[in-house]
Amino acid sequence: MTLSPTDSRRLFLYSRTGCCLCEGLEQRLRDLNLEQDIHPLTLVVVDIDSSDCSAPLRAQYDLEVPVLVLEDTELPRVSPRLSGDGLRHWLQRVCATVCAKEPGSD
Repeated sequence: MTLSPTDSRRLFLYSRTGCCLCEGLEQRLRDLNLEQDIHPLTLVVVDIDSSDCSAPLRAQYDLEVPVLVLEDTELPRVSPRLSGDGLRHWLQRVCATVCAKEPGSD
């Protein structure tokens, strides 16, 4: 899959309400304005405790939240201390690695 610079990729944040790590990561990601980047990301927050969340997803991430997934690829755990430019650089680096592994990204 080849994306143009204006195509937005979905960055899923699997979290739960009341989790301070989840809520902190969500706020730091929102502060980055990911939709405005050169390679824009659309943040999709999924509360694993909501009735809309499937049982398999709930079981997979129940004890792991917060978890970031770019499209279909789970990203490494991000440090809760990382914010601002550090978080942006980390995200750009891991996203570039994921994109390089996708078929058709040559």
